[in-house]
Amino acid sequence: MHLDHTTARGGAELALVRLLRAGGDWLPAVLVPAVDEADAFAALPPTVLRRTAGVAQGPGGSAGSPLRLAVLAARLVVQAVATRLNPLVRTCDVVAANSTRAAAYAAVALLGSRTPLVVHLRDMVDEESLGGFGHRVMTRLVLPRADGVIANSHTTLSTARPFLRDDAITAVIPSAAGLTRAAARPPRTGPLRIGMLARIDPWKGQAELLEAFAVACRHGDAELEFAGGAPFEHEDFAARLAARAAELGIADRVRLLGHVDDVPEALARWDVGVQYSTRAEPLGQNVLQYLAAGLVTVVADEGGPREWVTDGENGRRVAPRDPRALAEVLRELVEDAAARERLASAAPGTPGLLDDAAVARAHAEIYREIATRRRMPVKA
Repeated sequence: MHLDHTTARGGAELALVRLLRAGGDWLPAVLVPAVDEADAFAALPPTVLRRTAGVAQGPGGSAGSPLRLAVLAARLVVQAVATRLNPLVRTCDVVAANSTRAAAYAAVALLGSRTPLVVHLRDMVDEESLGGFGHRVMTRLVLPRADGVIANSHTTLSTARPFLRDDAITAVIPSAAGLTRAAARPPRTGPLRIGMLARIDPWKGQAELLEAFAVACRHGDAELEFAGGAPFEHEDFAARLAARAAELGIADRVRLLGHVDDVPEALARWDVGVQYSTRAEPLGQNVLQYLAAGLVTVVADEGGPREWVTDGENGRRVAPRDPRALAEVLRELVEDAAARERLASAAPGTPGLLDDAAVARAHAEIYREIATRRRMPVKA
């Protein structure tokens, strides 16, 4: 049983869809409090996606006024009760929480139960990522209850280890990101194109990339594209990006594409892919997608992306939160076609890049090990 608190098109939700469509060696069901208008799980069979009673969990982090936190806590408790009463949860071999908020109500729901809980860690276990309330729930309730943790990077797992039981099973498995290793990319014609694949969100670094592009590519015909929707009430930020591009005099070379369903097609349009989040990314699925697609991959030099990009070998690392440093690297890449070709050629050979089927097999091994460890016979 996979639990998620939302069906909005976030990274965790899209990763779960890819994982289940890859056909893992288990019988899946996905339980959500409510189905949103933009349903990331629409591609799953209706027999897989189920809606439980309870309350919609809504977007946003665990920060704000005491009243807001009280409401959030109440919603989690109500959802925990509804989850505990669901017959599918009571009869499954393993409950896998796909998001941080789902992990919170799953831990409450399974108190006193022998059903194993697997927590998918897609965020750093720190207050900056989770908020104060979320961090307390994760470190005092969720991780001590978890029978297993699947982290998307070694960096992510290291932030959780101090709060896990000694017998908790842990694994580092990259999120399913729809990877297909590129063959030799045919030469692109037209202007150099730089892109960022990420939801439109202030902390994902679109504003910083826009400023760096304006400096590095003020002259010439290079283009910048942002591919990603604006969930979680960030439509105003998308509008500000467009307005800022106009102020900088580059609006004719900057495009906001919105959510893209065909990621490989979008990446095939680009020469350079950038990840430049303003706080350390636990993984950065876009980094894996850039590398597998054979793009010149530029990442902030911190967090999970450091585990994938070696500066000057299969991509470039840039000092985080420093648009001037990013601009300098972009300028170097714009001016050095030979360096671009060398880095792009090396990217698909990055060790550890897994297609979705391999990710699913790795998950199946962990689910079975955890179910067995809890001495619960796996149901046929």
